[in-house]
Amino acid sequence: MRFFVTACLTFATALAFAQRKPETPNNDLKLSTIPYYSFGKGIGITSPDSLFQMNIRFRMQNRVTYLDEEDEKPAYDGQIRRLRLRFDGYVGSPKFLYAIQLSFAPGDVGEVQEGENINIIRDAVVFYRPSAKWSLSFGQTKLPGNRQRINSSGALQLTDRTINNARFTIDRDFGFQAHYLNEKLEKPSYNLKAALSTGEGRNVTNGSDDGVALTGKVELFPFGAFQRDGTNFEGDLVREAKPKLLLSGAFQQNNLAKRTQGQLGDDLFAPRTMRSVLLDAMLKYNGFSLMSSYMSRSTSDTPITVNPLDATDVRYVVVGNGFDYQMSYLFRNDFELIGRYSIQRLGSEIEAFLPNTKEYSFGVTKYLREHAFKLQAEINYDDLDFADGTNRRNWYFRLQVEMGI
Repeated sequence: MRFFVTACLTFATALAFAQRKPETPNNDLKLSTIPYYSFGKGIGITSPDSLFQMNIRFRMQNRVTYLDEEDEKPAYDGQIRRLRLRFDGYVGSPKFLYAIQLSFAPGDVGEVQEGENINIIRDAVVFYRPSAKWSLSFGQTKLPGNRQRINSSGALQLTDRTINNARFTIDRDFGFQAHYLNEKLEKPSYNLKAALSTGEGRNVTNGSDDGVALTGKVELFPFGAFQRDGTNFEGDLVREAKPKLLLSGAFQQNNLAKRTQGQLGDDLFAPRTMRSVLLDAMLKYNGFSLMSSYMSRSTSDTPITVNPLDATDVRYVVVGNGFDYQMSYLFRNDFELIGRYSIQRLGSEIEAFLPNTKEYSFGVTKYLREHAFKLQAEINYDDLDFADGTNRRNWYFRLQVEMGI
């Protein structure tokens, strides 16, 4: 009986071995070919050989606004203000990085116009970082301009940037940049940044010219750098234990620019060389934040250009200057109160076309997960003075939800 049982087990083992499929070197279940996933700021994917890494993030801003403008019937507006998808990482080595950002909301992309490129691509840039202090880049991205523009729109305390940023910022461009970063938490620090770019803004392919934009910026940290990269978001969410201060200044000369705001705006009838000065100060301490900025644009020639086929048709460079003042306090329960005052004065040559403006804003923000997930309420009042002596007063109330990873 024992012999019979042993023979049966031997036969079954031999049969199972004969039916087993041979191993192949291309087995899809090999653990060595499965990428590694991480979850921090977005979803990270790293190849098994660590030669490729990609981080995926998204964010959206949904808002509803009640508007009451003088001489207009009160109305409301609901929209997806921003919808962004971002990819970043490295290829081959952590020294060779990339950043891609795409926009999909109508307010981001803009209206489709005949002969114009659609503005889905916001950033498409390659970085080379030979050391911890140096960063060299090539492609389309933000220029080293004013602090509020450099900060992501998702890192703002109020629902949008100021009227001065809308008129005088230098925004994104295509070209080369070099940054020397020398930030230290407990010691006086500084950053130096420079850019050589086309001067025509993003996604422009309607011909070449011989004008370029030259941009330079200096950032000073007299008491050391901010914690957790606090330079790049508004409000003192970190609650700095010691006062931290940023002082920065940027200058750009945009030679033979073709658009009314340099990198932004409508096409001019003739190119103009523009100069921009952008100054910022930011102080944070124990939940308190104070920010101030100055922005200006001027031209070496008259800012007004005339249609050669119709003398009554003019387009002009938006020249002038403005100041912004913003103050906030973050409570321990993650509620924040924000107040902002902006004053804008246009150049005398274009006062007939645009009003001088004062803007008052007050907001309340509840942070659910810092700037990545927050609820915002804002009331805004504009006082507009026109060249003919008339005055208009407009205001709006807005609710916004910001969510992203």
